[in-house]
Amino acid sequence: MSANITALAYLVSSILFILALRGLSSPATSRRGNIMGMVGMAIAMIVTILSPDVVSYEWVIGGIVLGGAIGAVIAQRIAMTAMPQLVAAFHSLVGLAAVLVAAAAFYNPDAYGILDASGNLTVLSRIEMSVGIVIGAITFSGSVIAFTKLQGLVSGNPVTFPGQHMVNLAIGLVILALVIWFCVDLDPRIFWAMTALAFIIGFLIIIPIGGADMPVVVSMLNSYSGWAAAGIGFTLENTALIIVGALVGSSGAILSYIMCKAMNRSFFSVILGGFGGDAAVAGPDKGDRPHKAGSADDAAFIMKNAGKVIIVPGYGLAVAQAQHALREMGDLLKEAGVDVVYAIHPVAGRMPGHMNVLLAEANVPYDEVFELEEINSDFATADVAFVVGANDVTNPAARDDPQSPIYGMPILDVDKAQTVLFVKRSMSAGYAGIDNDLFYKDNTMMLLSDAKKMVEEISRSL
Repeated sequence: MSANITALAYLVSSILFILALRGLSSPATSRRGNIMGMVGMAIAMIVTILSPDVVSYEWVIGGIVLGGAIGAVIAQRIAMTAMPQLVAAFHSLVGLAAVLVAAAAFYNPDAYGILDASGNLTVLSRIEMSVGIVIGAITFSGSVIAFTKLQGLVSGNPVTFPGQHMVNLAIGLVILALVIWFCVDLDPRIFWAMTALAFIIGFLIIIPIGGADMPVVVSMLNSYSGWAAAGIGFTLENTALIIVGALVGSSGAILSYIMCKAMNRSFFSVILGGFGGDAAVAGPDKGDRPHKAGSADDAAFIMKNAGKVIIVPGYGLAVAQAQHALREMGDLLKEAGVDVVYAIHPVAGRMPGHMNVLLAEANVPYDEVFELEEINSDFATADVAFVVGANDVTNPAARDDPQSPIYGMPILDVDKAQTVLFVKRSMSAGYAGIDNDLFYKDNTMMLLSDAKKMVEEISRSL
């Protein structure tokens, strides 16, 4: 395949990637955007395989078949509740690929065509290689830690120690010095020292992050994986990989910034890995407090006689796989003449868009789903706020209590509804480890049960 045809094909695939991102920006067009992205990736892969630089089709085709089979099996078996840790695991593979490609280029630069006229590795290639190694290693180890926290293999609580930020800063400065040194001296010991420290710093910037901040972590690691892929693209001199890496990196960074604003976090503290520790510390023990408990029949009676019901999905919905039952309940309420809409907090769940995906899977109409900024003022005029496991993002302490660890984080103002029906397994604190004052308000009725079971019982009562 000629260089001109290859360049044109890469241009087409890059345009499809951009259109895919545009499509994914709205639930109504996300399926079309996903298809465009798949087509763009297929074009890029076919063009790359047909490149004259490929000398071993057996390895390439074998890798595609093996990787595709593994991906297909995982996609079929993965539960929606495990999607965040799956995303984190896939990010780690991108980071590891960047490190391995850089190592291969370092030990066999002639195969990559990155030698200068005198037979030495070019300075530009050394810089690209260093950046790819550092970002890739940080992405790998950071994603592994995020995976273990989300999977429950280790505690989701922040891990801190005295002088942690100074240690991170010192390691960062040493990595920078090694990158500069590597550009001058191609000693393998410098290469591997730089790589090892990058793995360590990736580990250190994620361990102090608490569970409540994991959606931002997943988004930020997504950005890191994009920049790692772009680094691979420079090493491989593959324009499509550079473009798609830059798209993923920049869009992930923008999404992280939006989510930081939604959680009242500093964007730069996310990049430096220094956030989450304070927010994930549980508040003081307030002892046993009286709450109002209700049944499915109570909830059905209240909602059937309501004029407007706002449904607020949270991680508990994903755990119980109750999205289809919830949509059925909403349909029954609409048949009874009730105005039903859905309110989603930007960081509800364990990854960006988690709740949107759940509701889309249950075929909830897109025009009934609203984000925090669009819906928050409507709670004051709603008869019922029906909350399913959305704990921390509905805690009024974030708005009213300056002493709360999550004070300042924008929340859904569900407590302003006339009645709050809160579905939860128990009265325990949420993922951030903070007791929710909403549970004990006079207008709140706790529906303590598995979300799917409770919603199905409400539907039967309706």
